[in-house]
Amino acid sequence: MINLIWLALILIGIGFAAVQGNIEAVTKAAFDGAASAVTVCFGLISVMVFWLGMMRMAEDAGLMGKLSRLLAPVVRFLFPDVPKNHPAMGYILSNMSANLLGLGNAATPMGIKAMQELQELNPDKQTASPAMCTLLALNTASITLIPTTMIAIRLNYQSANPAEIVGTTLVATAVATVAAIAADRWYRKRMTRRPPPERTAAHRATKG
Repeated sequence: MINLIWLALILIGIGFAAVQGNIEAVTKAAFDGAASAVTVCFGLISVMVFWLGMMRMAEDAGLMGKLSRLLAPVVRFLFPDVPKNHPAMGYILSNMSANLLGLGNAATPMGIKAMQELQELNPDKQTASPAMCTLLALNTASITLIPTTMIAIRLNYQSANPAEIVGTTLVATAVATVAAIAADRWYRKRMTRRPPPERTAAHRATKG
């Protein structure tokens, strides 16, 4: 779906430019965007390598393990339907730890692995389970202590104070996380109160 949306936006832009006789603006914007993307990517490499290295050092020193143990009670509360010692719990903890440090690129593989493990527990393979929805909500709206990627982008564009967004990012992501958890709890309660389809069908047949 996302690919179709982006394709539609590109085609609409090209269409409007062609109608207005300004198609060269699209070509210039495409080349400028490509050049800017490459420049930003190279600027991100040093910062991402540094923080990934710091994360590896923290993992080797046992700090990531301590952080995971600190988050474990929270994870068990948020994912009550996942067994305590299931492999998905470890991937979820790693994903949340990486997101706390603003390492989205490092968090993504752990999130994918967690989703794959949760799919193994999912009784309905065609529909996302409550645990999968919870993980998606938390991964999207995770509290970020250090917005590493955004700081790197601001550094790349010569920001006078690239780290000044730390406070506002922390507040914004905290509010987003609280909202995500509240919505998740509300939908979980609605699902537990809703009778199963089989029971509803049987009830209607008996009543009829």
